[in-house]
Amino acid sequence: NQKLAGVAEAQAFAFSPPAIPGIGTSGGVTFMLEDRAGKDPTFLAGQTDKFLAAARKRPEFARLFTTLLPSVPQFFAEVDREKVLKQGISLTSVYQALQAFLGGAFVNYFNQYGRVWQVYVQAEGEFRTQADNVGRFYVRNGTGQPVPLSTLVRMREVNGPEFTTRFNEYRAAQINGLLAPGFSTRQGMRALEEVFAQTMPRDMGFDYSGMSFQEQVASQGVPATAVLGFSVLVVFLIMAALYESWTLPFAVLLATPIAMFGALAALWLRRFELDVFSQIGLLMVIGLAAKNAILIVEFAKVAYEGGMPLVDAALEGVRVRRRALFMTSFAFILGCVPLWTAAGAGAVGRRVLGTVVIGGMLTDTLIASLFISVSFYVSERFRREPEKGRLPDAVPAPISGGTNGTASADGKQP
Repeated sequence: NQKLAGVAEAQAFAFSPPAIPGIGTSGGVTFMLEDRAGKDPTFLAGQTDKFLAAARKRPEFARLFTTLLPSVPQFFAEVDREKVLKQGISLTSVYQALQAFLGGAFVNYFNQYGRVWQVYVQAEGEFRTQADNVGRFYVRNGTGQPVPLSTLVRMREVNGPEFTTRFNEYRAAQINGLLAPGFSTRQGMRALEEVFAQTMPRDMGFDYSGMSFQEQVASQGVPATAVLGFSVLVVFLIMAALYESWTLPFAVLLATPIAMFGALAALWLRRFELDVFSQIGLLMVIGLAAKNAILIVEFAKVAYEGGMPLVDAALEGVRVRRRALFMTSFAFILGCVPLWTAAGAGAVGRRVLGTVVIGGMLTDTLIASLFISVSFYVSERFRREPEKGRLPDAVPAPISGGTNGTASADGKQP
């Protein structure tokens, strides 16, 4: 963009494609600044320049640009209605001639080579390069005589917007923001809303389009923290049903926060934001960390129930399953290396996903596995302690002869 900014003949810039193809026209934030008072394009252009001047001072954005061009040189074809009516010519004929020769008009379809083709009529390019060429085009008057359009139409130069964008039925200016490294789209959206509240009058409004609109709608629903918490709860309930215990699943889930810490640390080291790709990666890390913990806890539980002491069973689970745990974990990590080093279109999303998964799995494999045996020992010890402290059930003493509270034959106590 710095090199393109030096081009004086054109306004050129580069921007990233949308994260989901077909939703929006670019990545980053798509902000629609609306003129809700229905004023002229000059008013909207002035407010847009004012808004951009204030928004470009915010650190959340690396670049802000708009597609609104309010002063594009144009030619306005002013039709003299009195002359047209005096000549016995219909206004429709004049407008159709201008459209057909200068802009192009659709005629019909025709079939050729097994395909359907469209037919358009238009003057050759050399006859449309100058506004004075309108005199070379003719329409017929009421008597059938050709009349040049230059006697009926006056071409004058004006300045105005190249096209008018309408959003929610309001005249609007589309503003695209490319985020600076280390800032999320949600932070950029909040920054634009703060700038709008500080600089814009009541006649103006705003809305979002594309991926920004989808993110705004999603933020009004279930937050990402609730989704992550619910996924952990589901894993806990499945483990509780599997082991028939409310304490043993904690031995499995202890690896989850450690793995998530490693994933977030990897994101911070590579200066990536916590976006939707990283959240998907965190969900994967939760499941993979639970899978690695199950490999150790399951074997330790079987050994303990087979009669092995609790400490020995916890250590035996780590010793026996360590090789399988390292083999599966590092095979998965190496398979995610292409995501870590992705390049090309959409590479940022793949890099974020690979960073989260590799960071979380490395931390889980090298650090969290050391604490799984300890958590297994603590959870089983906590579960067994209430059973050891419980008083045994009372057993009645054996009764022999007529003693110990029994009556003799004469009905007297011995």
